[in-house]
Amino acid sequence: MSGIASVDQVQRFLFNKANVRGELVQLQDTYRDILSSYTYPPIIQTLLGELMAATTLLNATLKFEGEIGLQIQSDGIIKYAVVNGTHDLKLRGVARWDETVTELPETFSALFDKGYLVITITPKEGERYQGIVGLEQPSLAGCIEQYFLQSEQLMTQVRLFAQQGDNPMAGGTLLQILPTSSEATNVAESTDFAHIAALTDTLKAEELFSLEATDVMYRLYHQEEVEVFTPAAVKFECHCSRANTIIALQHIDKTELLKIVEEDGDIKMHCQFCNKEYCFDALDVETIHSGFDPDASPTKQ
Repeated sequence: MSGIASVDQVQRFLFNKANVRGELVQLQDTYRDILSSYTYPPIIQTLLGELMAATTLLNATLKFEGEIGLQIQSDGIIKYAVVNGTHDLKLRGVARWDETVTELPETFSALFDKGYLVITITPKEGERYQGIVGLEQPSLAGCIEQYFLQSEQLMTQVRLFAQQGDNPMAGGTLLQILPTSSEATNVAESTDFAHIAALTDTLKAEELFSLEATDVMYRLYHQEEVEVFTPAAVKFECHCSRANTIIALQHIDKTELLKIVEEDGDIKMHCQFCNKEYCFDALDVETIHSGFDPDASPTKQ
């Protein structure tokens, strides 16, 4: 177990003289909670860890209440992998792959065929935004950097890490230029960004997963002028509930539901994110389609 106090937190910081912002995240319990819902092979555990770190880093840049989701879709071994995060940094995620493949590849690119990354931003108020980028880079971090360069014209550096074994952890860093003009969006025109990115490139996984966030930043940037903000907590939280499942059952034909009960004894519905199971019998089905709550007491009905 890690003894780092800064785990399951995201740390924001700013290089005022360089017009560059940064973030650093270290995930432990949050990562383990998502992995505990399903038996994932190591390479897919790594992918989920990187997606979690990336979602947290991107989420911390939002300036409104809402959600952000990173979803990979592919015709290859990985069918889809998704991590969703709320503005208050509550994460949930899941991955599905071709389980008939007995030996999974060890590289990011080999997991996908015709794959693409969808970044969806859903504010509580306002329009939903969705951006798509092909999985043409050799890493998830590279694909996210490409997305920002193409869609936002902002030079961005992303470093993502995940480790398995006795102490599974995930984390990473994000640097992004804060342009002072429309011309200052390319790294070639910002020696400050290039310098800070080069410093960040020296970060190793073992350092990120063994040092406090402030110690990591000191090791990387002790010669820079850095403004550090209060860290924000990250945790796993699934949005599923029995009440939401009942709402879903209301939209399915009662005859079809009763047929499932007759054949299987009851209706079992699993949450794909936390693997929690909700069960309903024939009486529950009749009650739901009569407009009542099967879990309410007679006095409440």
